[in-house]
Amino acid sequence: MIKTLVCIGGGEIRSKETLEIDAYCASLARKHAGEVRPTAVFVGTASHDSLPYFNSFRKTYTSNFDIKADLALLTKKDIPMDKIKDKLLKANLIYVGGGNTVFMLDTWRSTGFLDLIIDAYNRGVPIVGLSAGAICWFEDMYTDSQEGSEYALRKGLGIIEGLMSPHYDNRPEFDEVAKDFKTAYAVENKSAIVFEEGKMMGSLTAGGSSYILNNGIKEIIKNI
Repeated sequence: MIKTLVCIGGGEIRSKETLEIDAYCASLARKHAGEVRPTAVFVGTASHDSLPYFNSFRKTYTSNFDIKADLALLTKKDIPMDKIKDKLLKANLIYVGGGNTVFMLDTWRSTGFLDLIIDAYNRGVPIVGLSAGAICWFEDMYTDSQEGSEYALRKGLGIIEGLMSPHYDNRPEFDEVAKDFKTAYAVENKSAIVFEEGKMMGSLTAGGSSYILNNGIKEIIKNI
């Protein structure tokens, strides 16, 4: 299986703002599942495992695409990591929601979940991330540590080379920030970039656009 990441810049899944992107992600899940009904695992760590967020995900992916929705809870007491590991082994898609990026990565490391999700990625399970769930895969991230705090450069997981900022339509200062980087990605709300084996394949849109900045020179990324 090809290692695949879909990095969404932002948008409300509850109001179907990313539905065209979700349709592409659902097709990845069906391809991975083959002849059986696909299962998608929602990871809501960045939102402190918000159940309304999961319910919005489930409603979208089950009602629109007939994909079974499950979730991995990491912020509750007595985390059953053996059960979470089993869920990821059966997953045909992993969806990482938005929220507090720093809290999410700290929790992944402290619980051992980080090793599990990287193993799933290496096994070819398609991974979709929105906002915090998107930028964490890059070498560098332009993000806030918590709601309302200032945006700053932080280190990501390094699966994808370069710097990324989500919500680019709300962060015009990112062009200046990105000048010091060989490669940077600026992804608007309702837009996404698809990577296969660490290589950028193109963008997806539900109304937004994505850009690549090479040494500060910006170009729009063509849609797949």
